[in-house]
Amino acid sequence: MDSNKTANEGFVCAATGSESLEGAPRHIFLAANAETVHWGYFSKELAPRASVRSGDFATIEVLTHHANDDAERMVEGDSGAESVFRWTESEKAVPRRGAGTEADGGGFGVHICTGPIYVEGAEPGDVLEVRILDVRPRPAALPKYAGRTFGSNAAANWGFHYRDLLTEPKPREVITIYEIDAAGQDPWAKAVYNYRWTPQHDPCGKLHPTIDYPGVPVDHGTIEKNFDVLKGVRVPIRPHFGVVAVAPKEADMVNSIPPGYFGGNIDNWRIGKGGTIYLPVAVQGALFSVGDSHASQGDAELCGTAIECSLTGTFQFVLHKRGELAGTPLEGLDYPLLETAADWVIHGFSYPNYLADLAERSDEVFTTSTIDAAMRDAFRKMRRFLMVTKNLSEDEAISLMSVAVDFGISQVVDGNIGVHAILRKDMFTD
Repeated sequence: MDSNKTANEGFVCAATGSESLEGAPRHIFLAANAETVHWGYFSKELAPRASVRSGDFATIEVLTHHANDDAERMVEGDSGAESVFRWTESEKAVPRRGAGTEADGGGFGVHICTGPIYVEGAEPGDVLEVRILDVRPRPAALPKYAGRTFGSNAAANWGFHYRDLLTEPKPREVITIYEIDAAGQDPWAKAVYNYRWTPQHDPCGKLHPTIDYPGVPVDHGTIEKNFDVLKGVRVPIRPHFGVVAVAPKEADMVNSIPPGYFGGNIDNWRIGKGGTIYLPVAVQGALFSVGDSHASQGDAELCGTAIECSLTGTFQFVLHKRGELAGTPLEGLDYPLLETAADWVIHGFSYPNYLADLAERSDEVFTTSTIDAAMRDAFRKMRRFLMVTKNLSEDEAISLMSVAVDFGISQVVDGNIGVHAILRKDMFTD
């Protein structure tokens, strides 16, 4: 991998521009553009867009796949975003693998992911530690929006609410555009306006009656904006990445929507600045990708999306070799484990590994997942964590889980439903 490439060609080395000494940590920059993103899937066959060693740092740009809900605020004037979203009658800059037909690009997922990043020395059975050191909003590019960032929340057809509406028209999809301080000084987001989705023609002439394909540019001449929305309400900013993933081994092409043992679309708002995510390595080089950036999200992500907002993150990568894991919390790790300053967060799913559990029927994850199964998985993983890492008996672990561990719903809209269990570190005096 050539560390002298420009950002538009992929990545550049250390922010100082100087070469690192052999063995010293490096700091790479990976811009988001049409050459460095993959849209809607993970794959062990993807060519890496950057390479890191254990201990290295990376600043990575991440674009939201909902930016075309308001292209003026989230795409125009931004060369990286424009390169990714460029779509004419004869060309798509990125061959999307969205939730459409084969002709649309493959019929897979929706998320724009930056990467993958090859981790030197990573082998199956190792664990990749990813420290999230900083998360910053991506500013709007047009001068009229200077100092601001925007995000989109789509109350969409895949939302938990969609078949349970009270008021007319039913059903409906509603987009709400939020404004965020680009400098990160104001900790609140505020709604700007909302609109009901109307059938949209994409640049190839295909009609989209619903939000059924990522990146469709919304013609704002066809919608009615309601600026009298969420007055007197402010939303706490919790910038985070919905997708953090290494490449799974079970298939060459894997939908970005359902999460699994490899991470992916976990959609837990705690995966932000100050958090550390541990991912079990399944393929050579790990092939780490990040995407689905959010300004904020509530547990459950009930209507189908968060505040989908482009962000830039700074990460550090630490590789833990399989032979060094015995007796640590990472021994036998087969799920994404989150650590914060105060807590351990265990992630359970309806199917712990839907790619293996369902095999050739993996699409059934969207129709057969249940909260009960996700809760059962989170319980089993937390029980093992307490017994192995804290040396508790099974009876002790069960009692502690009932009186002191908080179980919550991470998301109910990603096919493989997620439940997380939060264990406070300060309960343990050692």
